[in-house]
Amino acid sequence: MGGTLRLFAVILLGARALGDVTTGIPDAAPPGFEEWISPIFLPTPPVAGIGDWASAVQRARTFVQGLTLEEKINVTTGIDIFGRCVGNTGTIPRVGWKGFCLEDSPLGVRLTDFVSAGPAGINAAATWDVNLIKARGVAMGQEHRGKGVNVALGPMTNMGRQAAAGRNWEGWGGDPFLAGVATAATIEGMQSVGVIATVKHYIGNEQEHFRGGSEAAQIYSSNIDDKTLHEVYLWPFSEAVKAGVGCVMCSYNKINQTQACQNSKLLNGVLKEELGFQGFIVSDWTAMINGVQPALAGLDMNMPGFIGYGIGPQDEEDPATATNSWWGAAIIEMVNNGSVPESRIDDMVTRTIAAWYKMGQDTGYPDVSFSQLTEATFLNGELVNEHVNVQGDHYKIIREIGAASTILLKNTDGALPLQVKNLKRVGIFGSDAGPNPDVVYSVFAHSRGCDQGTLAMGWGSGTANFPYLIDPLAAITAHIQDIDKTVVVEGVLDDFNLAQIGNVASLADTCLVFVNADSGEGYITVDGNAGDRTNLTLWHGGETIISTVASACPNTIVVQHVVGPVLVESWIDHPNVTGVLHAGLPGQESGNALVDVLFSDGSQATNPSGRLPYTIAKLRTDYAADILYTSTMQTPQITYNEGVNIDYRWFDLNGITPRFEFGFGLSYTTFAYSGLQTEKIGAARRAESPTSSAAVPVPSIIASTNPASPSKSANVTGSESASVVPASVTSQPHVSSSASASASILSAPPSASSNATSTASAPPAASSPVGDIGGPAALYENLLAVSFQVKNTGNVAGNEVSQLYLGFPASFGESPKVLRGFTRTMLNPGQTETVTINLRQKDVSVWDVVTQKWVIASGTFKVMVGSSSRNIHLQGTFEL
Repeated sequence: MGGTLRLFAVILLGARALGDVTTGIPDAAPPGFEEWISPIFLPTPPVAGIGDWASAVQRARTFVQGLTLEEKINVTTGIDIFGRCVGNTGTIPRVGWKGFCLEDSPLGVRLTDFVSAGPAGINAAATWDVNLIKARGVAMGQEHRGKGVNVALGPMTNMGRQAAAGRNWEGWGGDPFLAGVATAATIEGMQSVGVIATVKHYIGNEQEHFRGGSEAAQIYSSNIDDKTLHEVYLWPFSEAVKAGVGCVMCSYNKINQTQACQNSKLLNGVLKEELGFQGFIVSDWTAMINGVQPALAGLDMNMPGFIGYGIGPQDEEDPATATNSWWGAAIIEMVNNGSVPESRIDDMVTRTIAAWYKMGQDTGYPDVSFSQLTEATFLNGELVNEHVNVQGDHYKIIREIGAASTILLKNTDGALPLQVKNLKRVGIFGSDAGPNPDVVYSVFAHSRGCDQGTLAMGWGSGTANFPYLIDPLAAITAHIQDIDKTVVVEGVLDDFNLAQIGNVASLADTCLVFVNADSGEGYITVDGNAGDRTNLTLWHGGETIISTVASACPNTIVVQHVVGPVLVESWIDHPNVTGVLHAGLPGQESGNALVDVLFSDGSQATNPSGRLPYTIAKLRTDYAADILYTSTMQTPQITYNEGVNIDYRWFDLNGITPRFEFGFGLSYTTFAYSGLQTEKIGAARRAESPTSSAAVPVPSIIASTNPASPSKSANVTGSESASVVPASVTSQPHVSSSASASASILSAPPSASSNATSTASAPPAASSPVGDIGGPAALYENLLAVSFQVKNTGNVAGNEVSQLYLGFPASFGESPKVLRGFTRTMLNPGQTETVTINLRQKDVSVWDVVTQKWVIASGTFKVMVGSSSRNIHLQGTFEL
């Protein structure tokens, strides 16, 4: 036994000698640090070809059988950053395979011309409308396909754990159920036109500081317990897999001390076995930190191919011979020396080609027609940009979502909507009302690394070029003048000319103040904000602009273009602030969409129905977690002590009163609720697949963690967290174990960077024991139907967003309430509609860390139906 354990320890902690890289032992460790070690899960489950993937996988297997090893490597390894797209695989000319073009972003086609710049994901979520979200996905898919993009790098589904996190605006907000619905709808829309969607960033990638990439000196570890992982952060990814997503992107950060792209438990164990994922896993760009371990852990594609930006040559065109790569020529050597079995390479390529077949890209798919390097037609004498216009009429859905996502936060005495016939003199204030004064052609302009003019998207890789941008000043002026050219419209766009702002405001009968707050990806710093926001206040002195105008103008309406929550306490209760519109990041039709909501006399006048996809707090410290801005540790530790209680769940649990709660939003009309009923419509079944198999039992040498305590069920498995796998069983299918056991047999403490995958070669199982796609099929079967009536009791038509929350039986330790359904219903004045929301078995289940299964929570459930998480109109109960 001693010799076996010693060998296992060498595999884990002596990886450098075996060709892998560790980043060392942390110089500080949180209490109970040994619990936060991600376990090993080997080998990678080969793609099974289940469900509607069967034909595509079979065709892919046949395709792969005829390839040489070098040709296979050309599918797995990117060529460089100087290709036509931000990511490019190699090609296989012998069989006519042209390779993959992988291109950002989650809101449009990045780094090219004649494309649309759509609303951000956070705005799509704010509509709470599945049809609109899917239509946005269709439009983005059409544009990616039209440009010849095979793999669109979106949607993004980070969970907004910290309000100031830089990329929250790319995702769906602070609730896993809302994020799951939006993720699935977007994927269905994008893939309906043949584009491979990529759900990202897998997983726990919740801040920009210390995120890693390009051999970063510091990479944080997101320490997440098993229950929290499944019930919050994994939830949207499981919905994505169920929706048939073709690609998953693993993130830069570590999870429980192991870097995401070589975390075998999360890639092999959770994604490929538990969720039955049939597609391929791609690394975030330069996220890999070594070569063997990601291959064994389940990674399928290395992007963009080289080790890191600015490290070695960046322009090797043949992946199979590339030397500045963790894979490329190196993975051929790994196969030849036995470190990685060629069967693992075959599975990488099979999964990738299966997605290509699954989306129908083998027939009639457009060639790449642009270059991410230039908008010019030629580059070095070569035609690289055909300037294909793929916008179609997508401006219509962009404008509709822009209006539908605008959230009315305050409306004193019916200050809104405005009517031009009642206006005489209008003042418009703030740089956010106008156009960007500069036109700068650089990578930072393309990535929106600035905050000038009206804000319609954040910055970084989640952006697209604007074909045009309708600013609010132009749109409002045009609307007013179309109706009455005698109305005076004056704008002051200098945020710091307070004297002029005050003078104009004192003469106006209606004042519109435009303010913003920006953020983005961490490789760009704007005004001292390195991706993540440094504070939750408005930019450009927005609070001062508001107070200056409000002190002089009795009818002051504030419009916010913001990436996430901002603190409003210094001005929200000012008696002259009569209206507040939270417009988010609406994309190219920004000004037009705002006019639709501001005015009731336009051709597309819209009653606001947007609802907050996150909570707006009174104090920054009211949130459950914040950004870790500084650390001297090589592996900064970010422990998710709040467990499942993020956003509104945290506020509810701790009795904290928010300024505006999750799901909040006003309307120009009123609604009434009645007639709550709950009906059982399906039979509960055990949520496990008949094809699943238990992990090989292994001896435990340290007592397992306490599964009843969220703070103790720390490992991603949640059971037998400190067991050891002898080398003799690593050839058996899907062994799950924890690296933390090495602490009991080594003189040194466990490394914070201990890798989750042994470098020893392990043959794949003869047959894959994966379950159903997305998890056991029973989870997705409808079990209950909740119905109720909604009536428009006001004088104008409008959409009501009805929200269904559940309170679980107390013994299961869930949050006080969790969102489990919603619907957006258009109602004319006096109209009543019956709304029915189905509850799936998954929606009434909890993750059991001992049995490693979803189990139905037995007992009395509380049903809460309302127009926000705190404005509950109907309550009832049911028993399971």
